[in-house]
Amino acid sequence: MCLARSCLPRRGFLTSLAAGGAGLALAPAAGLAQVDVGPPSSMRKLVSAEQLESAAAQQYQQLLAQARTKGALAPDDHPQLRRLRATARRLLPHTPAWNPRASRWQWEVHLIGSRQINAFCMPGGKIAFFTGILDQLALTDDEAAMVMGHEMAHALREHARERIAKTQATGLGLSLGAQLLGLGDVGRLAADLGTQLLSLKFSREDETEADLVGLELAARGAYDPRASVSLWRKMAAVTGNNGLEFLSTHPSGPNRIRDLEANIPKVEGLYEQARRAG
Repeated sequence: MCLARSCLPRRGFLTSLAAGGAGLALAPAAGLAQVDVGPPSSMRKLVSAEQLESAAAQQYQQLLAQARTKGALAPDDHPQLRRLRATARRLLPHTPAWNPRASRWQWEVHLIGSRQINAFCMPGGKIAFFTGILDQLALTDDEAAMVMGHEMAHALREHARERIAKTQATGLGLSLGAQLLGLGDVGRLAADLGTQLLSLKFSREDETEADLVGLELAARGAYDPRASVSLWRKMAAVTGNNGLEFLSTHPSGPNRIRDLEANIPKVEGLYEQARRAG
C-alpha cells in the first residue's frame, strides 16, 4: 500500500542502515577530491546546523510513522531495501571527506512504497527511496548508487541549510539570523525549518554540485561512474515531459549528461582502484 501523495515530501530516499535504525560508525577515507565543486557557500552559517539536523530527524520520523501506518514502509528483510543498505555501506566511509560532521551523523536508509519517481537525503543523513524510482526505471545497482550518492551530496554540502538561509534572509530579513543561531524561539523555529524541508527546491548549481560529488562518492564505492549517464537517459525516456516531481527539483537534459561525461574520466581511476580492492 502506498502513501497518499499529499503525505510525502517532494524529494528524497531513506533506508535504515542497520536493523532497528542503528547508525553506522564511519572512518574518513583517504584521498583528495577529484571533481572540482569549489568551497561551500558562507550563507549556510546563518542557520544552525545542529538545529536543522534535529528538525530533519523529527520530520523523518514522522514520515516513517505515516508510511508504517499505511503499510508502505518496507521491512528490514525487503530485497530492495537490503540492496540499498548495502550500497550505503559502501558509500558512507567516503562521506567525511566532504563534511567532517558526517562521521557523527546517525545515517538511516528506508524504502517507502509509492509510485513516485523520487528519493532524498535530509540534513543529518536521513535517506529515503520510493519504490517507484527503482521499479519504473529498473535501476541497476550502479545506477541506484548514483542516485544515492547525489542525494547524500546534497546533505554533505548542506544545500538545504544554504537554501533556507537565503530564503530567510530574503523573505524575513537578516534580523532573523539571531533566531537561526539559536537565540530565538527554538521550538517554533525548528517546526518551521522542518516544514520547509518538505518543500525545498535546490538550484541548478546545487544539482550540478550534487551530481559531481555523488559521482565521486559512488566511484570510490566501486560503482561504475558511467552509470550516471545511463541513469539520466533512463529518467528522460521514462518521464518525458510529464512534469514529475523528481524532475521539477532535479533538472535534466543534455547539459547535465555532458557535465557528467566530462567528469567521468576524473573518477575512473578511483573506480578501478576500488573495484580491484574488492
